[in-house]
Amino acid sequence: MAQTGPLTGELEDLYRGRYRHFLRVATAIVGDETSGHDAVQDGFAQALREQHSFRGAGPLEAWVWRTVVNAALAARRRRETRREAPEAAEIANANGHADESAVRTWVAALPERQRLAVYLRYYADLDYRAIAEALGVEVGTVSATLSSAHQALRRSMKEVER
Repeated sequence: MAQTGPLTGELEDLYRGRYRHFLRVATAIVGDETSGHDAVQDGFAQALREQHSFRGAGPLEAWVWRTVVNAALAARRRRETRREAPEAAEIANANGHADESAVRTWVAALPERQRLAVYLRYYADLDYRAIAEALGVEVGTVSATLSSAHQALRRSMKEVER
């Protein structure tokens, strides 16, 4: 039997309208698209089951992002596979610049909070307030976290250029 409640229609609209964004972030967190699909499904199912707990203090989408991110993190923990970052020399293109897979590898190597903030900002196109709500932190923390992530990514890129 389908879950029904006061937010069911809004959750369905969000699912239909933003699914690709949710999938992109979940896939980045988990590491493969099939598991990403499963994480999005699990996150939305959780949101449907727990819709009564949404207090309306922030946007509904940010609240759903939290459920999807948590589902993706749980899926990643279950997989218990860690990939080591390749050596910088292996990820430079012939022209000396990093390719897209290298950037993904560097992002994946960031500490968890930085990685999640980058995914939500650049893969899901969320603003700082929505990211803060999704991660359960203050807006200033999002700003500082993204700044630290940018610095770490710049360092990684400079290592390749050498």
